[in-house]
Amino acid sequence: MEFSDARKELDCSICLNIYTNPVTLRCGHNFCQDCIEGVLDRQGSCGVYCCPECREEFQVLPHLSRNITLRNIGKIFRSTEPEKEEKKESQIFCMYCIHSPVPAVKYCLHCEACLCDDHLRIHIKSSKHVLSDLTTPQKNRKCSVHKKILEYYCTEDSACLCGSCRLHGDHQEHQVEALEEASEKRKENLANALQKLVKKRDEIEESIKSLQKYKRKVQDSADGVTERVATIFRDIRRQLDILERRIPNKISRQAEKVSFPASDLIQDLEIKKNELSRKMRHIEEICNMTDPLNVLQESDKGDLCDTEDGDEEDKKKCDQLLHGGGELDVAGISRLLYTGLSDIIKGVYGGIYIPEPADILLNADTAHNYLNISDDRKTAHMMYRNLNRPNTPERFKIYQVESGSDYDYNIRREIPKYKNVISPQVLSSQSFSSGRHYWDVDVGGSSHWRVGMCYPSIARTGEESELGSNEKSWCLERNSDTFLVKQNERSTYILANIPTHRVRVHLDYKAGRLAFYKLDIPIRHLHTFTDIFTEPLHAAVYVGQGCIKIVGGGGDI
Repeated sequence: MEFSDARKELDCSICLNIYTNPVTLRCGHNFCQDCIEGVLDRQGSCGVYCCPECREEFQVLPHLSRNITLRNIGKIFRSTEPEKEEKKESQIFCMYCIHSPVPAVKYCLHCEACLCDDHLRIHIKSSKHVLSDLTTPQKNRKCSVHKKILEYYCTEDSACLCGSCRLHGDHQEHQVEALEEASEKRKENLANALQKLVKKRDEIEESIKSLQKYKRKVQDSADGVTERVATIFRDIRRQLDILERRIPNKISRQAEKVSFPASDLIQDLEIKKNELSRKMRHIEEICNMTDPLNVLQESDKGDLCDTEDGDEEDKKKCDQLLHGGGELDVAGISRLLYTGLSDIIKGVYGGIYIPEPADILLNADTAHNYLNISDDRKTAHMMYRNLNRPNTPERFKIYQVESGSDYDYNIRREIPKYKNVISPQVLSSQSFSSGRHYWDVDVGGSSHWRVGMCYPSIARTGEESELGSNEKSWCLERNSDTFLVKQNERSTYILANIPTHRVRVHLDYKAGRLAFYKLDIPIRHLHTFTDIFTEPLHAAVYVGQGCIKIVGGGGDI
């Protein structure tokens, strides 16, 4: 017998691996202990045991004899083939193909056996055989109580049942369906749920794409603004460099022009000084002579003692330059510097859009009769008394709300009680339907106010007329130490107990943004509303106590 044939004799016919703890049946066939015990346990439910190889039957559980010799030989061979053994352990083979290992494709719950394609065709012909996937845990396919195949589904308890559970268990009176029918319904429900999830996921994906597109748009806009700002700074630096070179050159030319007469006089005086030095050296030489004749003859060659030639004229020129000479035109240089810087600033402003401060004037025709408007139409003051102005359609009016009830014994029923509510509000005369604008409000004279904007179609009486209590207005409110923003009856609390004396309202109509800033030190952004504006917007104020004043605006924030 060749070595390869001898090697095959060491393979268990169940797992097709080298024997592990081999045991022998009464018929003489050898198997791994775990493999044959598993087969015999499954056969025990049918009451008949048989050898997987020769099919010899045993009426009682057969005795398993350990085969020590075969175990030792298997250890030697197993140590030389670790990879092949590991590969085989991951495979499942048909339990009816005893002469050669054939991969199994299904598991029969009735026979408790793994089947190949050939043996599967035989099982399919009989309805009593129930098949399942090899990967499905077999313990989940049978009833834990009756050890029978699960065939039904209880819709009330959401439990799988065997026949005994349905007939004799706790589910007799329950709605029961066949597993296949319940499975199809479950699949249908899951399919519907899947469609909804797919639709929701698609919607989320669209939202993500829209947000990513928005982010790219914002980033592109930011990149564009950054590049424009960088260009402005580069241009500012270039123009400053030019101006920085121009001013010193101008100063240098002026200094040269002013000092030119002094330079000429210095040159003339240097010549005269040199001539005097020459005469001084010659006189010293004569004085050092010892021969009287030479002394007298050298003196006759020129009037060496004449030193007053042109002195008065030179002194006069020097005094004129020192006391009445020209000076640098500092004012002209300053004007040149100022003009240069002014031109640079004008160029910068030409490349930057700065919204102009809106000149807000309050419309007294819209003011509530408890609200006094100053002559310059800039200040609104809460009066606590009726000013009895004409009751025009544009004016905000008193309205009533139910505050409880009293029992009327004459008619023996409850009579509603009402209280008057004032809405001390006023709108601006101006409206805005495009562009970017801002306006400031001095709110230091009140502890209860609202500042914001609204459509002209806002109601003029009733609860829906309150600024921020409808879909036609947006406002920032302070009530004692509480700060909040309001729109369409939705309130959002913001920074609490922050001293605020001036508020800025910033409107970008096209972009649909309305922002509020606290202009005290430090400046702080409070809130920004985003919406799609469909009507012109009016500035609006509510004064619940004291007074507030419209003040001028500066540059953009």
